[in-house]
Amino acid sequence: MKSSEFKSLVADAAVIVVKVGSSLVTNNGNGLDKSAIAAWAGQIAALAQQGKQIVLVSSGAVAEGMQRLGWKKRPTAVNELQAAAAVGQMGLVQMYESCFAKHQLHTAQVLLTHDDLADRKRYLNARTTLRTLLDMNVIPIINENDTVVTDEIRFGDNDTLGSLVANLIEADTLIILTDQQGLYSADPRSNPEAKFISFATAGDAALEQMAGGAGTSIGTGGMLTKILAAKRAARSGAHTVIASGREKDVLVRLSAGEAIGTHLEATQMKTAARKQWLADHLRMSGKLVLDAGAVKVLKTDGKSLLPIGVTAVEGYFERGDVVACVDLDGNEIARGLVNYNASEAARIMRKSSSEIESILGYVDAAELIHRDNLILL
Repeated sequence: MKSSEFKSLVADAAVIVVKVGSSLVTNNGNGLDKSAIAAWAGQIAALAQQGKQIVLVSSGAVAEGMQRLGWKKRPTAVNELQAAAAVGQMGLVQMYESCFAKHQLHTAQVLLTHDDLADRKRYLNARTTLRTLLDMNVIPIINENDTVVTDEIRFGDNDTLGSLVANLIEADTLIILTDQQGLYSADPRSNPEAKFISFATAGDAALEQMAGGAGTSIGTGGMLTKILAAKRAARSGAHTVIASGREKDVLVRLSAGEAIGTHLEATQMKTAARKQWLADHLRMSGKLVLDAGAVKVLKTDGKSLLPIGVTAVEGYFERGDVVACVDLDGNEIARGLVNYNASEAARIMRKSSSEIESILGYVDAAELIHRDNLILL
């Protein structure tokens, strides 16, 4: 599809997640860019006037903290990064609050960790809170809770956080504002034949090759995470737009239908909330390795996972934990809530369901994972 044949995926969106990166918020690390933040606040206010609900995911706390503390070099120690985030978060939120207040809009600070979205109860609480804020015409400002997070539970980047928030509130569109115009077929800095990608389908494997494949550097530390974020956002039916945050009035123009940047269309139907939660897990408690027959049954027949189709059990997990289902080559094909713990699963794998009781002394369920608790990836 040519850019002239479609209007912006933002035009008809009612609920939008806008993510801005730290290079934009802090003017490439030189402290908070008040003029840029004020401009985005004005644009978001204009979208709110149109009846759109906006959630803003913003980086920049660590960079602002470094500026306030007089640090010239980004620290590597987790405790120092957390300290910088704690100091910087004060300035970041204060700046947003003052800029939105000029448009008579209230803001709310929401700090999230992966555990908030991995735990079912906290996931639902976070969703309820965000939806309530939106219904009250408040602009939630979301960031990762860097002051308490550790390396093993980090989202890793706010592109991923933005996509998870899009899933969480069932947004129509995720807008990722970056310091690049969008996605190219190759690195335009080294390949004069590189073509700009105006429109594509989210989740297309070719996009990942363009963003981070061999011979390109455009995805290093940046574009690839955005492509993967679009893929994740599409699981709940959210489209993604990757555009330059330095483009004048970019949000207003996108809302007006102008096709700026790279538009990645979601083709999936909105996933049921419970299965969406399963899909959003970034950390698995363990893995179940499936034979070819089990993979086929899951993919084509939509049936439950039985123990006879499992060839190996990896990791430690309890009943009710989320586990990954991988094929013999290690490719993750599904994930779901398991009905037996790791040691029990290891004992009954490769066995028919009728043998479970004689092996374990009891039978909780005939399936290792019921189809209602399983989602294909």
